[in-house]
Formats: sequence, C-alpha cells, structure tokens
Amino acid sequence: MDGVTQVQSRISEIQSRFLYSTRSTSSGDWASAAAKAGLNSTSALSSGNLSSTASESAVVSQAQQYIGVPYAWGGTDPSTGLDCSGLSQLVYKNLGIELPRTASQQATSGRAVASLADAHPGDLVFFDYSSSRAGVDHVGVYIGNGKMIAAPQEGESVKVQDVGNPTLIRRILPEQTTATASAPSGAALAGVPYADLFSRAASRYGVDPSVLAAMASQESGFNSQAVSPAGAQGLMQFMPATAQGLGVNALDPNSAIDGAARYLSSLTKQFGSTDLALAAYNAGPGTVSRYGGIPPYTETQNYVRNVMSKAEAYR
Repeated sequence: MDGVTQVQSRISEIQSRFLYSTRSTSSGDWASAAAKAGLNSTSALSSGNLSSTASESAVVSQAQQYIGVPYAWGGTDPSTGLDCSGLSQLVYKNLGIELPRTASQQATSGRAVASLADAHPGDLVFFDYSSSRAGVDHVGVYIGNGKMIAAPQEGESVKVQDVGNPTLIRRILPEQTTATASAPSGAALAGVPYADLFSRAASRYGVDPSVLAAMASQESGFNSQAVSPAGAQGLMQFMPATAQGLGVNALDPNSAIDGAARYLSSLTKQFGSTDLALAAYNAGPGTVSRYGGIPPYTETQNYVRNVMSKAEAYR
C-alpha cells in the first residue's frame, strides 16, 4: 500500500469512528464525541499506531486525528474548536515543534517549497483569500496527492480538501527527517521558526543556536510583534533602552536575533557560563553580579531552567 493510499485509508477510519460517536450525542457535546472517537490533543502521542517523532507520516497522522473538529475563530483547543492556524500549530506542537500562532507568522517558518509538485506530506500550504488585508490569511496541512487537511471557516469542521493554488508553501520539518537515515544531532532546529537566523547569528557570535531559539520561545513564543506589559518588545523581548543601547530594532526578527546573540555572547564572557548569562539576560547583569550567581527570583530561576530545557530539546 503506497503512502497516499495509507493516508486515505486512515482518514476513512477516523471519519467512520467520529461519525459513529457523534450520532449518539448532541451537537453541543463535542468534547464527549471527540473523546469517544479518540480525537484529542494527545491521542496520537499515546497511541502505539502513530509515530510521536517529527516525520512526514507523523505530521499527517496528527492532522488526521482532528478531522471533524468544529471550526472556531481563534480556536486552539480541539475540545471546543480550532481555526486554521490553531490546527497547524497544534499538529506541530504535539511533535515538539513550536510554530507561531497566526497563519501570517507561520508563513515565515521553515523553508520555502517552490511548487505543489515539490511539496511533501507535512508541508504547510498558505493562501491569501482576503481582499481586505494584504498577505496570508489561511493555512492547511498538506497530506499528498493534491490534498490538505484544514479548518475552513465558520459552520464547517476540520476536513480533507483539494489544495488548489496555494500562495506559498513552507517545509517545517528538518530535511533529514524526510530521508530514511536518522536525523543528525541538532537537526530539530531546522523545524523552529527563524531557524536560519538563529543559526547564522549563533555562528557569528559563538553561541549555541539552540539556546537562542529557546530564548525566543520562552520570551515571546516566536511572536516577532509581541509587547509585554512592562514594555519589552519583539521576538527576544528587548526593553527599549536595551535595544537602543545595542543598536537593535526589537520588532525586526533579523535585528533582534542578531542583537540577542551578540548580547548573550557578551554576557557569557562576562559571567563564564550560559546559565549565568541567561540569568543576566532576564534579571540584568547588575543583579547577577550583586548576588554572585543566579538571583533568588522565581521568575529568573524558572527562566533559566525553561530555556535550558527547551534548548536541549532543540538539539
């Protein structure tokens, strides 16, 4: 059985289970129906029949489990509903790959694919459907054979559709995971938003690209336009004064990542370790100097722990 036939067979199986479950429940009891059909945010990871690694087949399997979930604007929880980018974000999150929240942000992730003829299952296909605003406004998960799984619009549910003519296509998975050989150490970073920028900046300033990526994940969730209540801005959450001192445009991903790598390199040289450099990035170098180590602030201690944990996962 070829890959496309397997996909279609699996889709039919899930749809049959879902339809059987929903016939016995009210339309308002989606969560119960989803549970009966096995359609929840962790079912693919707990099932022995589905891969939990970031591969083409794993992405397709993850997307399949949400077929039948109602569309909900801004939805990120399959028990209540998903929108198009909520679906693609959740699919990849289940496989350990963080994507930005919106379709337009996701359209900058990974690597460009030239055409649908070059697309692989698991690639993201993007569309510009709205004449009222410029840029991408819809995304689907490509499953092969000119088909995608997407959350279409209000009143519909996640389903298999013809792709048609996408505005652009992005490959999120590392290239190595599409081959039969095992992916080398560090390949997972290729599935991280802005991976190329992290790698180039890290090489330029002699820091770990996985740590840079983990910092962005922790700081802003890879949202280049994020602004905190305290006024920190952008992907790397620079305070305006710090950004000005470094000559950084905090809302420009390229500038922000370059500045963060330069700053992290300087802090690492000053304090002698990545842990202390991260603490200084979060709490300020003066605070780390005053305490002679990671300061006794819960926020800073959690920050260092979380960034190091994420960095390890990206390697």
